[in-house]
Amino acid sequence: MSIEVKQDKKGTVRLAIQDEMTIYTALQQKKLLFSHLISAKTLQIDLAGVSEIDSAGLQLLLFLKREAGHHEIKLSLIQHSQAVLDVMELLNLSKYFGDPIVISADRKSS
Repeated sequence: MSIEVKQDKKGTVRLAIQDEMTIYTALQQKKLLFSHLISAKTLQIDLAGVSEIDSAGLQLLLFLKREAGHHEIKLSLIQHSQAVLDVMELLNLSKYFGDPIVISADRKSS
């Protein structure tokens, strides 16, 4: 499991997940992501490197979105990977997260 952490001059913390988001990684990811969530005012989670996501990974994203709201933290999901796009589309969750989803021209059709 790999999560790259960057912070810009405005204080926005960007976390880039470079692995799967599955039941096998969810607990470790939850601990790390939540620790950054509560210490930031603005948080971006870069999902470009997510190779696989299951219900545990999706529950983690839902948990982070809810907790961000409770702590008045601006949370954005960015750079959605194909795996994340497929799950979001299947479950019609794009509106819930409220983040713009950019679909590249070379996206696989399902």
